[in-house]
Amino acid sequence: MALACVGDSVVDVYPSMALAFPGGSALNVAVAARRFGVGAAYLGTIGSDRPAGILRDALLEEDVEISHVRVAEGPTAFCTVEIIEGERIFGAADVGVSRVLLNEADLEYLSGFEIVHTGDNSRCEDTLAALADSAPMSYDFGERPPEYWRPLAPYVQVACFSGVRLSPDEAEDLARSAAGLGPRLVLVGEGPRGAMVFDRKVVHRVTSKVTPVDTLGAGDSLIGRFLAGVISGEEPRHALLKANEAAVATCLHYGAFGHVTNFGVGGSNDAILDARWPLVFDASAHPKRPGIPPGPLRLSPE
Repeated sequence: MALACVGDSVVDVYPSMALAFPGGSALNVAVAARRFGVGAAYLGTIGSDRPAGILRDALLEEDVEISHVRVAEGPTAFCTVEIIEGERIFGAADVGVSRVLLNEADLEYLSGFEIVHTGDNSRCEDTLAALADSAPMSYDFGERPPEYWRPLAPYVQVACFSGVRLSPDEAEDLARSAAGLGPRLVLVGEGPRGAMVFDRKVVHRVTSKVTPVDTLGAGDSLIGRFLAGVISGEEPRHALLKANEAAVATCLHYGAFGHVTNFGVGGSNDAILDARWPLVFDASAHPKRPGIPPGPLRLSPE
């Protein structure tokens, strides 16, 4: 297969709508790439609870290869979401059993892919060097500060950033700085403005115009479609253009890629309701995410 995504398996819970969707940044990227024609696999951990079925069933329906998805005793990760004027706002969250500790068998499996993608939500910083020895890496740095991404960028071939809070000049400076550390392609999502990619020679930019319904997953769709283009041999500008179109399309529906579950009490899926899911949204409950420096490689037992 072409692309493997390693990382975070999350149920996105919309309390005010009593809806739940499959999600997680790396998982969303795998689905987006598969929808655009490349073989994709997902390696992550889901819980032993009922909500895990939301993730497993969606991956199977999307034809994403899941032979290396682990099931761990405990709860599946969740994150609560509220939509304000089309923008997704994150609230209370719980990582559950989603942490992935890679072992030697995983690294051998991943060595068979053209690109392996992970990111800052996946908490794989301490295994990135070993991953990079196995396959070319793509990494989503999100909005993390330089002290986070600078030590990691040399291991990466495709570096992805969110530049939604940056000016166009700041986004370009970010791309050039990251490329100087090793990545051959730097993709920056610029939110409502569109997106850009720097290929060490030229900055390519595309613009967009959309009135969003829900921005959740738009950046993941951008990355997934861009990686599909890279794997398929598209020129960077063409891959960027199509990736931006995919991101815009994602903004026009709820959830990262659909597969809605209504968990309203008394509904047909009320048994899916997890007691840990807050049913009143609280934006202040979203956990802080400080920069995490890379550490020594830790491998779990096979």
